[in-house]
Amino acid sequence: MDYSSLMSLVLPEGILDYFELTNFSKTEEGFKIYLAEKKVPPEEFSADKLTSKGFFDEITIQDFPIRSKASYLHIKRRRWVNERTGDIVYRNWNMVAKGTRMTQEFASFLKAIARYQASKR
Repeated sequence: MDYSSLMSLVLPEGILDYFELTNFSKTEEGFKIYLAEKKVPPEEFSADKLTSKGFFDEITIQDFPIRSKASYLHIKRRRWVNERTGDIVYRNWNMVAKGTRMTQEFASFLKAIARYQASKR
């Protein structure tokens, strides 16, 4: 069964364009939804050769309740090594948001990721 279709109704619109559903569970606390960034290189580095080097540490974002229970998005963002420079690079969520049409929910999701990204610098 393909849970992605169902999850696209529950998750912020557009999130499944960049992330894939890896797991889902229901606990006493609520729902846990696990997402990993797809293995698609960031567009801003399209001129460079990038190699995926796994993921950053998982972050957890609380989302809207589902059936009166808390829901948590467990997000794993991908990191890449730029083969030309040797630098670790990752998707710039500000560039993704700029000029796109998205729901307020997805914009809030991107802001949460950007805040986490800024705190890790």
